[in-house]
Amino acid sequence: MFSILGGVFLGWSLGANDASNVIGPAVSSRMLRFTTAAFMASLFVLMGALLQGRSGIHTLSGLTQMTLHQAVLVSISAAITVTLMTIARLPVSTSQAVVGAIIGIGVVNRYIDTTGLGKVVICWVGTPVGGAILSVVVYRTLATVNNRLRLNLLESDALLRIGLVAAGSYGAFALGANNVANVTAVFVAAGHISITAATLIGGLSIGLGILTFSRRVMDTVGSRLVRLDPFSALVVLLAQAITVHFYTFVGVPVSTSQAVIGAVIGIGLLKGIQTVSVRTLLSILSGWLLTPLIAAALVLAMQKL
Repeated sequence: MFSILGGVFLGWSLGANDASNVIGPAVSSRMLRFTTAAFMASLFVLMGALLQGRSGIHTLSGLTQMTLHQAVLVSISAAITVTLMTIARLPVSTSQAVVGAIIGIGVVNRYIDTTGLGKVVICWVGTPVGGAILSVVVYRTLATVNNRLRLNLLESDALLRIGLVAAGSYGAFALGANNVANVTAVFVAAGHISITAATLIGGLSIGLGILTFSRRVMDTVGSRLVRLDPFSALVVLLAQAITVHFYTFVGVPVSTSQAVIGAVIGIGLLKGIQTVSVRTLLSILSGWLLTPLIAAALVLAMQKL
């Protein structure tokens, strides 16, 4: 079972990078403490992986055929890529890193399921767009409800805290359900572990990443791209969670980073385009473009060793 350590490393790096997307806005808006949010997110990630993580595993495991050795190379290459981006404080797509590495193996094996790959790429494009649209819809809906409730300051603050806990929990559940495939699908494809074991190992490793190394990326999402007040943070969390959970039912692992950045941009557009940091946005977009290329290059280089 030592070969599965590559998947554990990938799950750890995924949790470290993507936790910012499900609890970053709540922590950055100072409505939740990091420790509380991290433990809560780890629990719901595991629940999502165990209860709804199978469909994404089926999709990724069918993109190409691979040996156990190649599965290890894919997971290590993707993990290194995501870890480098985490150190650079860029919220990137673990899905893109994994698929980039899988494509690299597919080139070596001279077989790629182009139909399945096309489905994945289309969903990638739809993720940030969907996040942006949903954030606008959710913002206006919740604003209307809030205005009709006519709460005082203390009541509004208490309701926001409850909402952020609920939205963060839902987002973590969606992260586990959708992204556990990125961690262990290649080992299912290699016939090394069962899908049940894959969801358990993947969920636990993602939770470990959240608890130990996820705080670095949160500043980028929660404050440097667009300054988020607590209400906007709630909207972003809900929009990204709904977006990612939708693609779980489609059976395609997508990027929580892309969903949350799309949602944050949607908030920025509502508040005025001048509130969006173009420099930070361009840095994030460059990370998205480089992620699959770096992962593919790494796995090809490792394959030759």
